[in-house]
Amino acid sequence: MADRRLEGRDDAVLAILKVTDEVNQLKDVDTILDKILQESRQFSGADAGSIYLVEDDRLIFSYVQNDTLFKAEAANAALYQNFAIPISEQSIVGYVAKTRQSLAVDDAYELAPTLPYSLNKSFDEKSGFRTTSMLAIPLIAQESRLVGVMQLINAKNESGAVVPFSEEARTYIPIFCNNASVAIERGIMNRELILRMMQMAELRDPSETGAHVQRVGAYCAEIYATWAARRGHGAKDIKRTRDNLRLAAMLHDVGKVGISDTILKKPAKLTDREYDVIKWHTIYGARLFRNQTSELDRMSMDIALYHHERWAGSGYPSIPRDQIWTDDLQMGCAPLNGEAIPLSARICAVADVYDALASPRSYKDPHTDDQCVETLERGAGTHFDPEVVEIFMEIFDVIKAIRNKWADSPGR
Repeated sequence: MADRRLEGRDDAVLAILKVTDEVNQLKDVDTILDKILQESRQFSGADAGSIYLVEDDRLIFSYVQNDTLFKAEAANAALYQNFAIPISEQSIVGYVAKTRQSLAVDDAYELAPTLPYSLNKSFDEKSGFRTTSMLAIPLIAQESRLVGVMQLINAKNESGAVVPFSEEARTYIPIFCNNASVAIERGIMNRELILRMMQMAELRDPSETGAHVQRVGAYCAEIYATWAARRGHGAKDIKRTRDNLRLAAMLHDVGKVGISDTILKKPAKLTDREYDVIKWHTIYGARLFRNQTSELDRMSMDIALYHHERWAGSGYPSIPRDQIWTDDLQMGCAPLNGEAIPLSARICAVADVYDALASPRSYKDPHTDDQCVETLERGAGTHFDPEVVEIFMEIFDVIKAIRNKWADSPGR
């Protein structure tokens, strides 16, 4: 970590420019937050850190890293905590958001009682972690818009002892954050655009909610990260693919906008003919990505087209990519199975089925955890890629944290 710390003005400027360029290549807001926090921690030697994003008059907990408590690159339920802090002077991050000024604290347990802010010790008491030095920085984007606050915790020297944050860190990391805040805004906008697209699908299919696609995207990202780590893929490659996969998975059922309301909203069981019509949502969704300009477009097509294929065959639509543009399509002409199904689609198949089972609907109660697990394990090797199911079970605590973070609204 020490070799990445800021040691001089020229080094700092070059490092800021290089990392800002890397951040600007990312698309999804969570991957952007991960990159910003990781680089800021490496620059400053911080053991831990978190980022809060502004929503109305609150700061929403949005990302966390902690080398002492969490294993690097592992799926982590702590990422999906669901709480908010008021923008007020009472908390350290609230004070920084309100004043829009960076704040350095040498020892959070020795704050003067006359200060308006104080340390919330509940996390330390629950985890056994000891917060000492802190550097909290407002994230200000274009036109002076506050998008959030980043707090870095426990700077360490080369021997591993906790020390105050250096003057270099206090000077240069806020400069980096101001540049990176523009990317955060863009990442938020990217996700919002996808959610708005899915709102169109929700108008047709009430089960296709914003919460559902948020959950499926997050499930897929975490499953993929564990799958890739098993194979020794580099952290940079994992983050880049995970960045695309999360957004692409959110669009898995976007093709339902092309299906008639009389079928999508039918309260009774579908006839065989109606079910055949429903299958066309895979084709309609894939066709939206004909003019591909990025890996995200290619992955979105694969997921939309193939997330209903089955590991042992017999799924749908079973059509080669290059034939989906023709007018006389015949589903089932090219059955797919096993690893011929794109990995992204195999992952999304597990995530989508699980969420459908675990979620309440007007026509059913949610399945219990045991029922969901039984269904997925029974389908491993026939419906689902058995390794993807295995990974899903391995990170089930993370899956449940995601489910709780984006719970359906009452009445769904």
